[in-house]
Amino acid sequence: MGLDDRKLAVLRAIVEDYVATQEPVGSKALVERHQLGVSPATVRNDMAVLEEEGYIRQPHTSAGRVPTDRGYRLFVDRLSRVKPLSPAERRAIERFLFGAVDLDDVVHRTVRLLAQLTRQVAVVQYPSLARSSVRHLELVPISTTRLMLVMIADTGRVEQRLVELPGPIPADDVTDLRRLVNEKLVGTRLSETPPLVQALVDEATAELRPAMTTLSTVLLETLVERHEERIALAGTANLTRGGLLDFQGSLRPILEALEEEVVLLKLIGEVEPSAMRVRIGDENEIDNLRSTSVVSTGYGPGATIVGGLGVLGPTRMDYPGTIATVRAVARYVGDLLAQN
Repeated sequence: MGLDDRKLAVLRAIVEDYVATQEPVGSKALVERHQLGVSPATVRNDMAVLEEEGYIRQPHTSAGRVPTDRGYRLFVDRLSRVKPLSPAERRAIERFLFGAVDLDDVVHRTVRLLAQLTRQVAVVQYPSLARSSVRHLELVPISTTRLMLVMIADTGRVEQRLVELPGPIPADDVTDLRRLVNEKLVGTRLSETPPLVQALVDEATAELRPAMTTLSTVLLETLVERHEERIALAGTANLTRGGLLDFQGSLRPILEALEEEVVLLKLIGEVEPSAMRVRIGDENEIDNLRSTSVVSTGYGPGATIVGGLGVLGPTRMDYPGTIATVRAVARYVGDLLAQN
């Protein structure tokens, strides 16, 4: 059965009050605090229907009601407006992020900012190498038989590998190798480089082929085979700010889940372009996080998504404010990556 506008208004008021006060909400308080335009008896009847339909429940200790996961889901799905950020919040985001000096700094500033603004646990995935392109490849001679390969991605990620050559090579050959690999690979998505790396070997002159064959093995390791995804986390202490009913009384399983990088990547790494994703309570696939909500989105320069970011907190979350903040921070980080 669909809910009429009045019952939706009552549900919205219960969610807003419970998020703000951490106290179960009674009909008397609703009538006093919200212009619902109906009598307390009507509100009580509406609350009885909402409870029957599974949108709110009565914690055993209280006369008031609290939203269920189903109630929060309906509230989020029917959000008519996302709370806009104030000019001061926007300025704070800009000032904080645009002082960053490199990619590590961008990621660490972003995760701290998200945790501060939302007062939740913040998670930011470093730009994924799988979604990056080659910006530049540098070969630095260490000795006549050793090179340092430095790969710089368009997202700012930097990877370094040592190349042990089969024999000594002169400086001019190193220059030729550097020119050939850059001509062939710059601008290519990392995932699409293997056939081009093979072509480098096939097209190499007889003098360069032994060195190019060794270099190609290291190139493939760097560009394709070793995609260690990295994650930054901040604001874990915010989990302790909640009320008695948050997290079903125990933080331990949540803290254990947050220590697993695989779990964090699952939370925020699988994002669709420009989509906001809100997972509430039991909608989370990870058992230990079924008492939490996660708000996440992708970020990247322009229309390209290179990573995910988001926040995790109790289901009793300020959804309109959190969604607006996550969306705004993702947009600023994308702009920053586009400029650099």
